[in-house]
Amino acid sequence: MKSFKSLLLLVVANLLIFVTLSISFTILINVVLPLFGVDLRASVRSADLLWALVIGFGGASISLLMSKHLARAGMQMQRIDAPQSAKEHLVYESVAQLANRLGVRMPEVWVYWNDEPNAFATGPGRNHSMIAVSSGLVNLLNDHEVQAVLAHEMGHVYNGDMVSTTLLQGLMNTFVFWLSMLAARQFDDRPMIAFVVSVVLQIGLSFLALIPITWFSRRREFAADRFAAEQVGVAPMISALQKLHQRAEAMPVVHDVVRDPMATAYISGSWRGWFATHPSLEARVAALQTLQNGYSYR
Repeated sequence: MKSFKSLLLLVVANLLIFVTLSISFTILINVVLPLFGVDLRASVRSADLLWALVIGFGGASISLLMSKHLARAGMQMQRIDAPQSAKEHLVYESVAQLANRLGVRMPEVWVYWNDEPNAFATGPGRNHSMIAVSSGLVNLLNDHEVQAVLAHEMGHVYNGDMVSTTLLQGLMNTFVFWLSMLAARQFDDRPMIAFVVSVVLQIGLSFLALIPITWFSRRREFAADRFAAEQVGVAPMISALQKLHQRAEAMPVVHDVVRDPMATAYISGSWRGWFATHPSLEARVAALQTLQNGYSYR
């Protein structure tokens, strides 16, 4: 039953969000806006909000449920069930020890062959997750640094970041679809214009919706770094990030947050500013050094 807890949480959260949005929009359309001379009661249909919720959270939830399959389909991976090499033992046993210590089900452990150092966690819940590491990562880092990176990924699993990200994505999708339909309703007598307005707004609003999504992504990276520091120590996490920064400086790789669905699965992102999926590696090191020096962590 534990494996269904995150899914139950997702369903309950969706219902609560729908009720909250329904009440809020009803008050806004029927009470608040008319006070300012804006009457949209004839244009807004309650069914639109329901459809927006179904489409918005439906798409995000399906992506969450399929996340492990999508990750494996996009890369040449091999699952580690019976470790053979020293590196495989290191990865598998590190994850197993953390899972046992945290009281969560052992995630699936996968490796894939890519010179770019990377590791990521995904899955629909803390008891139904997977962790994957690249050959480039285990070849670049020493054993303690690999353990720190794996602890960081287990932090994402333990903190339920996959589910919370899905809820945020679903909420943003709902707003995008609802506002697009609301604008298109103004052109019901001209269906072609309504279609164009809806498509243009969906594209534009989807881009703006990346701002809160990527902000949350950056926050969860800091949280996972702190989690790793608490589990295996600050020094190996700092050392791992410094090596990854040096590697990124020597061989920069661009990951497009708009076109790449795996953009948030990389250890570092190439975008900066509001649309950055990750804090800079320098900022992450600085935050860990603050923790190491005994000051409050951001």
